[in-house]
Amino acid sequence: MKRARVSDLAIIVESFFQAAVAGILVGCIYGLMCCGLSLIFGIMRVINFAQGEFLMLGMYFAFYLVTGFGLVAFLGPIYGPFLAALLAGPVLFVFGYLLHQYLVGRVTGVNVIGAEAEGHYAQLILTLGLSLVLANGGLILFGSVPQVIRTPLSSTAWLIGPLLGDYVEIFINQARAYSALVSILVAVGLFQFMARSSLGKSLLAAADNPEAASYMGIDVDRAHRLAFAIGTGITAVAGGLVATYYPFQPYVGIDFVIIMYAGVVLGGIGSVAGAFLGGFVIGVVQQVSTMVLPIQLQNTAIFVVFLIVVMFRPHGLFGRSAERT
Repeated sequence: MKRARVSDLAIIVESFFQAAVAGILVGCIYGLMCCGLSLIFGIMRVINFAQGEFLMLGMYFAFYLVTGFGLVAFLGPIYGPFLAALLAGPVLFVFGYLLHQYLVGRVTGVNVIGAEAEGHYAQLILTLGLSLVLANGGLILFGSVPQVIRTPLSSTAWLIGPLLGDYVEIFINQARAYSALVSILVAVGLFQFMARSSLGKSLLAAADNPEAASYMGIDVDRAHRLAFAIGTGITAVAGGLVATYYPFQPYVGIDFVIIMYAGVVLGGIGSVAGAFLGGFVIGVVQQVSTMVLPIQLQNTAIFVVFLIVVMFRPHGLFGRSAERT
């Protein structure tokens, strides 16, 4: 009887640690995609409904680099997909830059000073339209069959244990682990860029006080354009990493855009580091919640935690102590 109790307790402990490890790995990737949205939402103050579709484009770009064109084949099936994910960043950076220059910039920045609601109505309609065009255009171009970037790492794992005698063993999926590591490295690079470079500081200045920034010689429209492009590129990298373990199709963006906004607000609007930590918390909560909730209710657990945090800290977890990074 005692041995049976120990065995039952070990199963619970093993399930918890397995879910927590999965949440940490997924949370790092969520954190990176939240950083991309934070640059757009925090600096431009634009609610971008198309952010999920930027993630989707990053997935398909990385997928076709690996399978369609074989441009990363020289690295093999293990490391090629991660290079493809990184390459999605510069390509979607250019896409985001041009998209802002010729379309989004018409309803943001100095063009809407003095307009009703500072142009937010037009921004909402425009980004919603972009979301629909990109999702349905993706359906035409890529088809509706779910895809995934196949790598041997997806079916292999490191084993930790046994712990607590011979009962508890923890498996760490290698594809998720490498994706989490790449996410952390890209996020750290972004933090350093925003905190130490003159360009990064000019982006933050344009966000804090656009009028004062313009008096200091900062081109606010250019700053917004770069923020939009960088945010698009960062989200595309996250999409390429997610594609190594998560099946995707052209409408996959809706699965993640709510998570991204929740992470940005949870971490504190205007803080890139806070957005990463907000996404990290959401990943952990989402995975651990599967111990008591069916998988269909994962988002319910996320928003329960979100509402509790907002109730006590309306500015987010890190909104006061880390307003800018």
